[in-house]
Amino acid sequence: MTAHAYTSATDHVLAEVRNHIGHLTLNRPSGLNALTLDMVRSLRQHFDQWANDPAVQAVVLRGEGPKGFCAGGDIRSLHDSYQAGDSLHEQFFVEEYALDLVIHRYRKPVLVLMDGFTLGGGMGLAQGCDLRVVTERSRLGMPEVGIGYFPDVGGSYFLSRIPGELGTYLGVSGAQIQAADALYCGLADWYVPSDRLAALDQGLEQLRFGHQPLKDLQNLLAKLGSQALEGAPLEKLRPVIDHFFSQPDLPTIVEQLRSVSIGDSHPWALATADQLQTRSPLAMAVTLELLHRARQCTLEECFAMELHLDRQWFQYGDIIEGVRALIIDKDKQPRWNPPTLEALSHQRVEQFFEGL
Repeated sequence: MTAHAYTSATDHVLAEVRNHIGHLTLNRPSGLNALTLDMVRSLRQHFDQWANDPAVQAVVLRGEGPKGFCAGGDIRSLHDSYQAGDSLHEQFFVEEYALDLVIHRYRKPVLVLMDGFTLGGGMGLAQGCDLRVVTERSRLGMPEVGIGYFPDVGGSYFLSRIPGELGTYLGVSGAQIQAADALYCGLADWYVPSDRLAALDQGLEQLRFGHQPLKDLQNLLAKLGSQALEGAPLEKLRPVIDHFFSQPDLPTIVEQLRSVSIGDSHPWALATADQLQTRSPLAMAVTLELLHRARQCTLEECFAMELHLDRQWFQYGDIIEGVRALIIDKDKQPRWNPPTLEALSHQRVEQFFEGL
């Protein structure tokens, strides 16, 4: 068995081919493997290279370190670029979305280990993969509204296709979920306990590929894991979430969460309303509109719509203030514009979608 190690454009992505499998490892553990433009370009280069390499039958994607696969894009550098009048933030999203789309459309099976934090841009990489593996340490989410942004990286597509209103809830609240919920929502395919990941690696080293590499990988996962877990909290909350998050607008959603009791879910509803009050009103309202529109859109159209919003968001959205309050000054007192949902006009939300 020969192993080829590639020296990467950046040591923040490690690439190697072993046993006909291309291994890609995000290698910025101190930053929870958050993506830089260099990392996006390195990943793209290897996916493109391996697409036409008959010696590569499949790709495995993972993050270095015990804490997470990928906590998203390196949002601090994008903030700094915008503030300095540079164009990195524009370039980054164009290339990041193009990479995500390549993974969605890849003709060889891609297995991703979503061990630990898998947020934002990490979800963008993972959701296009054929075999999405979670462990008991997995924390998945699209937390963008918390920093005054909206779910992107194809989030409008994959969130809007979760059953009922669960995707609306996840996008608008920014809530994080664990393995059982990830499987229930269809955001993961396999659960493998973390103490069996070494056995998974050993299995990958010894795998003999036939004519259907995807089946070969599925058979390996079936020996080590399962495709459903008991006790998914969102399964129990599903009727409640479907009621609240099918309301036509955010003021109604919040008002209903505070005033309507369904079964024993009222403490959850009040806590959710409190959580929504800390988020950017503009980001939540744009997210709601984005997810409603995305239901009728193809994957490519969803990426185009997100990019259309991106091009306006640094100037007219809440992200610069959100990053200031939560990442730079860390005072956790963002001054959202407008500060309340009541003060937000429908027209301001609609403006972002003009010219699509």
